[in-house]
Amino acid sequence: MNIFMTILTFIRSALFSVFFYIGSTFIIISGVPAAYISTRALRRIARTWSQYHYLCARIFLGIKVEIKGEFRNETKLYVFKHESMFETIDTLRILKDPIVIAKKELLQIPVWGWMATKHGLLGVDREAGAKSMREIMRQAKRAVEEGRPIVIFPEGTRITHGEKPSLQSGFAGIYRIFNIAAIPVALNSGLVSPKNSFMKKSGTITYLIGDELEPGIPKEDIRALVHEAINALND
Repeated sequence: MNIFMTILTFIRSALFSVFFYIGSTFIIISGVPAAYISTRALRRIARTWSQYHYLCARIFLGIKVEIKGEFRNETKLYVFKHESMFETIDTLRILKDPIVIAKKELLQIPVWGWMATKHGLLGVDREAGAKSMREIMRQAKRAVEEGRPIVIFPEGTRITHGEKPSLQSGFAGIYRIFNIAAIPVALNSGLVSPKNSFMKKSGTITYLIGDELEPGIPKEDIRALVHEAINALND
């Protein structure tokens, strides 16, 4: 990347950060009374925030999204590849009212963490072990009862594009206990929004929705099938 392109990328990334975070502040503040009014109102605010995030990415960064396949707003376990912050926010736009399983640290963000919890974000505490898993199972049970999609990032953290780490066992437990279909989702967001980098590039983020994996597949087989499917866009 030459110096001109580096400067341009920096300016575009800075504009995105300024507009996204300032706008997010106003949206989150408006969401506080909504959270007290009704769950439906809070979910509408969450979706608006996600749409605003995509609008900022589209305008300032030149990022587009391509979806290959169909997201279905049913009780399915969507197992996402995780390469950037982008998809953690975008799930609220591309799915209707999903229950999202993510890092516990996100829930410690003032105000936002409280609202995210009320919306249904589940914070995974890796050090809590079985206690954390019991809470996830309790909330997942609620999602199943409400007919909401469940989103999980089985690698546990953001991954550099091209890496294929082994998967954590949580998704397989939800898949088995609640007897629901799993749908792997490959993506390549790390190409335009690398982890731990302020600089974001223009380009297209592709979501490749894999074949639905019916309930009842043995644990080791479901992990192998999902691992292969979510890494389909690595090359």
